[in-house]
Amino acid sequence: MIDGTAGVSGRRDADEALLDNPEALAEHDPGGMLRHTASAGAQVRESAALAAEANLAVLADDGRPRAVVIAGIGTAGRTGDVLATVAGPRCPVPIIGHRSTGVPGWVGAADVVIAVSASGRSPEALGAAEAAHRRGARLVAVGAPDSQLQSIAEQARAPFIPVPRRAPARASLWALTVPVLLAARSLGLVKVNEADLAETAARLDADADRCRSAAESFVNPAKSLALGLAGSIPIVWGSSPLATVAARRFGDTLSANSRYPVVTGALGEAGRGRVGLLDGVFGGLAEGERDLFADPAEDDGEGTRLRLVLLRDGGLNAEDDTDEPLAVEERRADAVQTLAERRGVRCDVVTAEGGSALERLASLIAVPDFASIYLALAHGLDPMAVPAITEMKELSNQ
Repeated sequence: MIDGTAGVSGRRDADEALLDNPEALAEHDPGGMLRHTASAGAQVRESAALAAEANLAVLADDGRPRAVVIAGIGTAGRTGDVLATVAGPRCPVPIIGHRSTGVPGWVGAADVVIAVSASGRSPEALGAAEAAHRRGARLVAVGAPDSQLQSIAEQARAPFIPVPRRAPARASLWALTVPVLLAARSLGLVKVNEADLAETAARLDADADRCRSAAESFVNPAKSLALGLAGSIPIVWGSSPLATVAARRFGDTLSANSRYPVVTGALGEAGRGRVGLLDGVFGGLAEGERDLFADPAEDDGEGTRLRLVLLRDGGLNAEDDTDEPLAVEERRADAVQTLAERRGVRCDVVTAEGGSALERLASLIAVPDFASIYLALAHGLDPMAVPAITEMKELSNQ
């Protein structure tokens, strides 16, 4: 076996039939990533209950902070993106994500640092928590119980919200996100009430049911999306800031779970240059040369093409002072769909549903989360075990 491929297994071509075989899906998912992903609604409820026990009200004793720093890496870092988009443009203070060790040089007693780590031992979160304590900033810590992060929080006499470690961090987005949102609510920075949390949990439960392994591909939106993406280069664009957070989350899961290269971002950014991908060698040029009657099974990989996934919000921003009015976002999304159609580039659309920003975000994340797992399983990949991640940690620690 060649060095660097230890533990790597799977097939280059997707096995569509496997997705409609629940027993085979279970066999290829020994770590239970489908089950962990289906627990998203339960994660919302559990984390809300644990946050309620953490006495977050003390955060408000010193008044409104100058800024809030969300310190974490990977999925933990995405919690800051969720907070920023749910808080919206009217948030009275800046919300800043920090994805490296320590904290920005300007952080001091006037600021709040929220350190997030599913394991409770990531260097980024630990370094940020220690630096916040030294500088006198208010600290909130979110992570595994009985971890190094909890010890630092206890030394700093700071609130700590435990997140039981039952799955990889990428399958624990909602367990990590809810405490961050509730900490920000205690500071008066975001409006998230119990009804919003309950409706978001119910939405995640409903989508988990629609995407269950026993549901066949033609009625399972996640399986359909996975099969559409199979063998392609995915481009995932969000029509609004909220949808862009979901797009980047989908990029995370496609890379880690499915091992697919992916381009993600906002439609506003795409219109300044990246939309040109639709004209390129994997877009319009490839589609123009495609033999409509060729057997896809005989494609040896030379015909790899783009697949566009458009996450549309159609949002709730009519009363907000947003940079992009809703009408502009919708026209831009329509334009990109038209461009893709003219060039023969396939396009899947996921449209947000729900009455609050949090529920709408959940509706854009749930189905793509499952799709990334089904795509991995179709290729015979274990979506939980990522050998390259383990090897990189070992090599880095040397």
